[in-house]
Amino acid sequence: MSSRKIIHVDCDCFYAAIEMRDDPSLASKPLAVGGSADRRGVIATCNYEARSYGVRSAMASGQALKLCPDLVIVKPRMDAYKAVSREIQAIFRDYTELIEPLSLDEAYLDVTDSPHFAGSATRIAQDIRRRVSQELHITVSAGVAPNKFLAKIASDWKKPNGLFVITPGQVEDFVAALPVNKLHGVGKVTADKLGRLGIRTCSDLREWNKLALVKEFGSFGERLWGLARGVDDRVVHNDSRRQSVSVENTFDKDLPDLSACLEQLPALLEQLATRMERLDASYRPDKPFVKIKFHDFSQTTLEQGGARRDLESYTRLMSAAYARGNKAVRLLGVGVRLHDLRGKHEQLELFAPL
Repeated sequence: MSSRKIIHVDCDCFYAAIEMRDDPSLASKPLAVGGSADRRGVIATCNYEARSYGVRSAMASGQALKLCPDLVIVKPRMDAYKAVSREIQAIFRDYTELIEPLSLDEAYLDVTDSPHFAGSATRIAQDIRRRVSQELHITVSAGVAPNKFLAKIASDWKKPNGLFVITPGQVEDFVAALPVNKLHGVGKVTADKLGRLGIRTCSDLREWNKLALVKEFGSFGERLWGLARGVDDRVVHNDSRRQSVSVENTFDKDLPDLSACLEQLPALLEQLATRMERLDASYRPDKPFVKIKFHDFSQTTLEQGGARRDLESYTRLMSAAYARGNKAVRLLGVGVRLHDLRGKHEQLELFAPL
């Protein structure tokens, strides 16, 4: 078992929280941040009042309004969100330099060697949450654990505005009872397949040997074997750089043909544009690409150098990719390869001002 002390910090409904902070009249209303319904907009995030109606991120704004007719939808203010993210990062750096942001609103911190609070990761997490609340007037949830996999699960355990700690001595029992759909990388399709095999908890998963899991799930089977035992040796990278940015959606019902796939493109591209806005100026977008996973779990990815990143270009790419399988589709993804303008050997300053 790793002896590291990892904290995963995740802001609570980040965009919506900032909108409610800056306009208190929104605080008691169901609120979403996203695109307009009359332009086939998509919800980026929403507050907990909206979630009680079934509104979720990545949902079409029109559908969200049907679920919650009183929903207030505001346009994203990425500059405001980036500014708050930089302030949160500054708080993190008071405790450790080993910080791995996953997005504007969440990050891993390795505080194994931090001298603060006599090296107590729990007390560091408590202090971070206190400072973000008092200084920035939003809330964050945090998870403390011996590795990244468990820290991320822990941060979600008592959301919103919660703290959950998994000590090394608690790992065995905690993971054994964990539903397999909580494992990193296990989406609805994989969870359904595990369920058909009678695997619903990590205790069930431990009954399978590594070779059997690899036969059923390919290389991911080995990862499942380790996660079922609470094993995750990934380190916190404070110098990792993105190679691409993308969005994807697994559909509850398979898309039957190319036409149905192309109907999903505008909403996917709007989500992609929102994620692109989160990148700082040290990245330059390059090749567009699409990903298709067919109903039989076969998949293909297709990209094109020199192509534009517009609806027409993605339509051509998706049409060509679909022709490789020409069958019902479980998952669609769109993305952009990135050039790192800072160079591989330049010291990074995460979340530097744009």
